[in-house]
Amino acid sequence: MPLSIFGFQALWSPYLIGVIIFLTVVYFLVTVVWRKDFKVSEPLKRSEAIYFVLAMILIYVIKGSPIDLMSHIMFTYHMVQMAFLLLLIPMLLIKGIPWWVWKVVVEAPVVRNVFKIFAKPVVAIFVFALMFSIYHIPLVFDTVKLDETLHGLFTFVLFLSAFFMNWPLIHDVKGQPQMKGLYKIGYIIANAIVITPACALIIFNPDPMYATYTDGETWLKAMELCVPISTLSGLTLSGPEIFNSMSPIRDQQMGGVLMKIIQEIIFAVVLYKVFIRWWREEKSNEDTITENALKEFQARKQSQQY
Repeated sequence: MPLSIFGFQALWSPYLIGVIIFLTVVYFLVTVVWRKDFKVSEPLKRSEAIYFVLAMILIYVIKGSPIDLMSHIMFTYHMVQMAFLLLLIPMLLIKGIPWWVWKVVVEAPVVRNVFKIFAKPVVAIFVFALMFSIYHIPLVFDTVKLDETLHGLFTFVLFLSAFFMNWPLIHDVKGQPQMKGLYKIGYIIANAIVITPACALIIFNPDPMYATYTDGETWLKAMELCVPISTLSGLTLSGPEIFNSMSPIRDQQMGGVLMKIIQEIIFAVVLYKVFIRWWREEKSNEDTITENALKEFQARKQSQQY
């Protein structure tokens, strides 16, 4: 059965397009037009603008396109959606927003205290792993999927935990604690490990875990989160199987596997960049030490001659 039966609004989320455009306009107003009002002479970098625009596009693709609708039909799409929402988009936003804008945000009275607690590497990893694991407990997952307010709130909190998890690794805000290169490498490896138990439970569980993807009545109620009730009431639907030829258990396993694969790819790219940067810094420090030692030796030799 084609997805077009759910209508244009469910497929393409026109309201989200408006939000994305509004945020993008505000971004360029602050970073380009109003930059001097913040007494900042540093212009917006092309790379920062690209990162931010990519983040906005990706947000729309995974939350406003038919992918979001499919995430309510197939668990595989849900996990792919979560992978990009939690692992890539926070990185793009952190890198895309100039450091001086983040500095204003991070040093705000209330926000400052929040960052002091949740941006600490150990706390950030633990909170993210905990939130991700709790979210995918079947009882919690099905309950959240059936309530629009709970779903929005939990998704927002989960995204915040992912943001704080990525912050120590990505940010370059002056005056804020910075992790050394070697510590970043260990941090990336730890991040790759912490959600493995939750993914393993999803992959190796012998039975389907979530009623919102297996029970027709429960699934139909969960669909109200992305499809207008007026549209659903005019359709005769038995369950997600009419849109998906994959069995529920295979769908569940595929979702867990893709989550891990996407995570490993993203972290592998970040690990490579962090390692190269660390290697260059170490080599530069060694060259500086060697050059200083050589200058000191030459100075001593000249003094001895006189």
